[in-house]
Amino acid sequence: MSEIYFSIKEAAEILGVSPLTLRNWDKSGKFRAQRHPMNNYRVYKLSALEHIINDIESGTEKSNAKKQIKKLMVQHVEE
Repeated sequence: MSEIYFSIKEAAEILGVSPLTLRNWDKSGKFRAQRHPMNNYRVYKLSALEHIINDIESGTEKSNAKKQIKKLMVQHVEE
């Protein structure tokens, strides 16, 4: 079965972040994108997006995603 890919804009909407955030994560190595062979655009596998979503929802220590989101929410509320 072939993998489903999403553009950077679609992936950003799914994860609830901006495309710039995904570009920064790719550059820093936090969440690497695949590259389209014809145009070299960033694309994201459905399975990779599901993995990130599961990390956020489960609050695994590996990614610390839930803690980071909670910290951002607190900072936003305080401002």
